[in-house]
Amino acid sequence: MERLIEKAGTLMEALPYIRAFSGKTLVIKYGGSAMESPNLAEGFARDVILLKYVGMNPVIVHGGGPQIGALMKRLGKEPRFVGGMRVTDEETMEIVEMVLVGRINKEIVGLINHQGGRAVGLSGKDGSLIRARKRTHRTATGEEIDIGLVGDVESVNPEPIRLLDEHGFIPVIAPVGVGEAGESYNINADLVAGEVAAALQAEKLIHLTDVEGIKGPGGDLISTLSQTEARRLVGGGVIEGGMLPKVESALRALEAGTAKAHILDGRIPHAILLEIFTREGIGTEIVL
Repeated sequence: MERLIEKAGTLMEALPYIRAFSGKTLVIKYGGSAMESPNLAEGFARDVILLKYVGMNPVIVHGGGPQIGALMKRLGKEPRFVGGMRVTDEETMEIVEMVLVGRINKEIVGLINHQGGRAVGLSGKDGSLIRARKRTHRTATGEEIDIGLVGDVESVNPEPIRLLDEHGFIPVIAPVGVGEAGESYNINADLVAGEVAAALQAEKLIHLTDVEGIKGPGGDLISTLSQTEARRLVGGGVIEGGMLPKVESALRALEAGTAKAHILDGRIPHAILLEIFTREGIGTEIVL
């Protein structure tokens, strides 16, 4: 009986958060171990279905860098990176679309649907969802390097996402954009998530990662970080590497009206639910 009462208490703790976020949009960047582990992937699918059933509108943006690299190697093509960006010629772009749009997107959609949800897969080319422009890369010396079909988000058309939300579907977005001439662009999924959150004026932007959150200079987890403090840590080299685009996307979403951005450890089962439905939360939250 005590265990049952404890479970009821957990549900009651979630009630104010369900009430506060009902009808609100949550953009979730999905990748890393949360996507690669079958158990975590199934848990993630059930978590987003739960969010939908209690009245929230989860929107998923997924990555797939390791899977792209693995297929390139199998096809005898060695991945190359410049400034953290994958050099993307036309052949590589075909592989990117095969993996992101043709495989990973459909796997996530299928998993959510298999668990009882209703998901629909999109790429940035569907309904001109993500308009993109070629990304230019400059070295520290100012030299411009052509990294191919790597794009920046020019604009996001929120209408297809809103239509799916309104009809009870969970949108799952692959980070492939379309250029002015109809060409495809490979775009960093973290940045796409931030731009999607900005366009939807989402209540929350959530990044699932393979670390606890953002660590300070001494290595301790920072539970809450302001925009000013985040920029200071970036400038001081404390936030670096793969965390940079996540923080950049968080700041972009916040500036557009998103209330909070979160960086969570996706290796923890039900990380999203622990953040949204508990007083303590987990990971790092970034606020204005």
